[in-house]
Amino acid sequence: MNKSLGINLSIGIGALIAGILITLVILYMSAPGMMMMEDESKYDFEETVDRFETAVNEAGWSIAGHHDMQAVLDSHGHDIINIEIFELCSSKYSAQILKLDDERIVSPLMPCRISIYEKSDGKTYIGRMNSTLMARPFGGVINEVMQQAAMETEEILDGLIN
Repeated sequence: MNKSLGINLSIGIGALIAGILITLVILYMSAPGMMMMEDESKYDFEETVDRFETAVNEAGWSIAGHHDMQAVLDSHGHDIINIEIFELCSSKYSAQILKLDDERIVSPLMPCRISIYEKSDGKTYIGRMNSTLMARPFGGVINEVMQQAAMETEEILDGLIN
């Protein structure tokens, strides 16, 4: 083999490996920002919570669980600012997944969780998992149903953040 061809091949392989490593580092560093979503609410904390609960009910969804984390942590001697976590359920979506044995694997992601919280800047925020991104690797029924549920969830939140 020609010496310069060998050097060029080595450089090319080294560049390919470096490119792959850089891509993996970038993906690793940006993954948390892609998996979670946060938007500022147009309203203060109490009004955001009230309007959110109303929007959930009007959309035909249920609040399957509600956690006032400020109160929970206060009872353990910790002083934090407002944060409430809501577990949302739409039976039309959850039943499509939970009735199938192989799809039950995603039940730890259910029900959908929405967090409403204040930050030290005094503003109220709404946080949630990026369900459309999280659903894609599963494919099939899980992806289809989670995409639909995510779209409806964003419609519920739309009046609070846009």
